[in-house]
Amino acid sequence: MSHQIPIRAFHAMAKPSGSECNLNCTYCFYLEKQALYPDAGACSRMNDATLDAYIKNYIAAVEGQAEVAFTWQGGEPTLLGLDFYRRAVTLQAKYGAGRRISNSFQTNGVLLDDEWCLFFREHRFLIGLSLDGPADIHNEYRLTKGGRPTHKLVMRALSLLQKHGVDYNVLACVNRQSALEPLKVYDFLCEAGVQFIQFIPVVERQAGPWEANAGLSLHGPGSEKTTQGVTAWSVRPKAYGEFLTAVFDRWIQRDVGSIFVMNIEWAFANFVGAPGAVCHHQPTCGRSVVVEHNGDVYACDHYVYPEFQLGNLHHDTFADMIDTPAQQQFGQDKYARLPMACKQCEVLRACWGGCPKHRFMPGDDGEMNYLCEGFRHYFRHLPPYLKAMRDLLASGRPASDIMKAHLIFPQK
Repeated sequence: MSHQIPIRAFHAMAKPSGSECNLNCTYCFYLEKQALYPDAGACSRMNDATLDAYIKNYIAAVEGQAEVAFTWQGGEPTLLGLDFYRRAVTLQAKYGAGRRISNSFQTNGVLLDDEWCLFFREHRFLIGLSLDGPADIHNEYRLTKGGRPTHKLVMRALSLLQKHGVDYNVLACVNRQSALEPLKVYDFLCEAGVQFIQFIPVVERQAGPWEANAGLSLHGPGSEKTTQGVTAWSVRPKAYGEFLTAVFDRWIQRDVGSIFVMNIEWAFANFVGAPGAVCHHQPTCGRSVVVEHNGDVYACDHYVYPEFQLGNLHHDTFADMIDTPAQQQFGQDKYARLPMACKQCEVLRACWGGCPKHRFMPGDDGEMNYLCEGFRHYFRHLPPYLKAMRDLLASGRPASDIMKAHLIFPQK
């Protein structure tokens, strides 16, 4: 084990339940990761020793950062029970020694009750609730193990979060079907009282030979001469761009300053040169790693495959794993491997090539992002509006004043 010193800013996302989940969402890319841990059987849970090692190591590694930001995801993290997270915040206080610590928690909401919400409120957890829209859209793919719909359960969870004043946002996956009804999805979420929304494109390929031999049904990252087709539920590229554009047009007319769509926030951050854009819309990556239930650390949430394992918290520090030539190269390759068509593209500084895992469309001198057509459609549409909002803020006026500027955009 090497030195235990602060390292350059990074973020770790823990999966204390591994791939274990109480739902069986058709499009989930993480459920099948159980095949990578056959010895764990059907139950992959982070034990107390690993929890201790994770919290102690993480706090030590981010000593130079203003805040230690913990993120809990899955699988489904509520499966570990509330006492697990009570122990977690106790350990955070023990090793944090007065440091500012935050927790975010992504859940399908099925197991939430008053006790969970009281805990979240007391410890100021930020909850990411998975909700794809109204019942017919949500229930298309988000089902229980027995194939039953989950929309009513998730709406109950949303009501509980609102009742207890828990900070939350909604994570809505955009799949092949929901992409066709952007305003139905967006308006439903707004009417449900949701103020913070993130739209996540569903993109997966069918397994190649290696994945199939390993018991996986989805294709991993990396290029192959025999590129596999995308799954039947993956969003179409142009449809994704049209979805985001339709949401933006609705938002710019009525919701600026009251509804916060992260896909718009990221675009504005890149437009004005401010920090805050998500990793796939930044020039490089490699600073957001994943901690599996047994302490294994991987290069990225979308790269949980053996060749991208960086080490294990029981015998490696985050410095050992993240500030290595291989992981540094992994992050730099996001820009370095962009084909010339991307580097010369008019929306490069908004898009930055998207997530490397989605780069599998052949180009003249490299691979293009599968969502390229959609990104170009969306990011070409935004500049006049983003410039108007930037100018409003620079003059000391709220960005919401753009809704008064009837000549800037057509009325619908």
